[in-house]
Amino acid sequence: MSKKGLKIVTIGGGSSYTPELIEGFIKRYDELPVKDIYLVDVEEGKEKLEIVGNLAKRMVEKSGLDINIHLTLDRREAIKDADFVTTQFRVGQLDARIKDESLPLKYGVIGQETTGPGGFAKGLRTIPVILDICKDIEELCPNAWLINFTNPSGMVTEAVAKYTKVKNIGLCNVPIGMRSGAAKIMDVSLDRISMDYVGLNHLVWATNVYLDGKNITAEVVEKMAQGSSMSMKNISNYPWEPEFIRSLGMVPCGYLRYYYQMDKMVEEAISDSKEKGTRGVVVKKVEEELFELYKDKDLDIKPPQLEQRGGAHYSDAACSLISSIYNNKKDIQTVNTVNNGAISDLPDNVVIEANCVIDKYGAHPINIGHISPKIRGLIHVVKSYEELAIEAAVHGDYHSALQALTVHPLVPSSAVAKKILDEILEQNKDYLPQFK
Repeated sequence: MSKKGLKIVTIGGGSSYTPELIEGFIKRYDELPVKDIYLVDVEEGKEKLEIVGNLAKRMVEKSGLDINIHLTLDRREAIKDADFVTTQFRVGQLDARIKDESLPLKYGVIGQETTGPGGFAKGLRTIPVILDICKDIEELCPNAWLINFTNPSGMVTEAVAKYTKVKNIGLCNVPIGMRSGAAKIMDVSLDRISMDYVGLNHLVWATNVYLDGKNITAEVVEKMAQGSSMSMKNISNYPWEPEFIRSLGMVPCGYLRYYYQMDKMVEEAISDSKEKGTRGVVVKKVEEELFELYKDKDLDIKPPQLEQRGGAHYSDAACSLISSIYNNKKDIQTVNTVNNGAISDLPDNVVIEANCVIDKYGAHPINIGHISPKIRGLIHVVKSYEELAIEAAVHGDYHSALQALTVHPLVPSSAVAKKILDEILEQNKDYLPQFK
């Protein structure tokens, strides 16, 4: 890694989240000497790249730091000799997301961007692209780290781990959201709360919650039983049934509502889609407003409205992770990485979401051992789905795809799985050459 200044490449540079990433690098400049940031996008994203790139330049200018912002549609030129590559792209943009969310609802199945059939469709489109990016990394910057926050992050990270030589770590903002939720419930500052996590991306539980090092899990669970909430921007916030949450005895992430409260969530998703459109439709409006703000030549900070997006704090987590690798910090962060025996009940080569020690060699998951039977079954089934979905995405294998959707807990039968799969393949045929 260059000591004279780091080269960072962000693929999906035209994303509305980019200002948060730039802010993260600016505020860590003393410990992370970033010299060049390349924001890369595709032809369809060119206009957004220009708008967000110019805001990034104004932010850097305001900071007075010696950082160069480069905007390009040439991915290979950008990747050459990079130290870190971050990925935050969406194949098919928001229109594809809206279709992912809408299609399953016709069959009374949850339509969600990363969970169930919607996440499956997104994975099929995304995994071939990430593997293509990895070929460039292997050739042009083989020592670089890939920091992925493209969803479905766990599956994307696992595909890279199984099919490439690239050093890669996946990131998600859900664990950060859970910590800030617990801090809010306890009415304390975030830095006083820590958690032990176990599970997969968007399927994670906090088995222990600590305040200043003291275990307060029972207290947090009791507050949740009495109606305190730890909601996320993009997921409905039904209260947990008191006896259910007490009997679980741990803190489930918001995405677990799709499994534990499936009936309510499906019902709400169907009525929402009729009244105001799916979450993707809402996000599209938020994005349009953000990009209007970003165009303002006097704007030189990350606008507070960005917090309305469900993925806020992602980018800050990415900067923190990059700094820990670069500075060999050996601190603990919650990331997606290869299991390597940390969870005894899962294969070694699959990706889990857990607390890891981060150093210059990457992420080392802290040993978890066996998991409680309360959550073990759900983790097993969803991991089987992920493994099959990755095989389907990589090889264009229809049979793996059908089995993946059939085993998914949110899909009621093999017949429904087949109907949804056939529609996904038809709807996404321009993005799925592997199935031709």
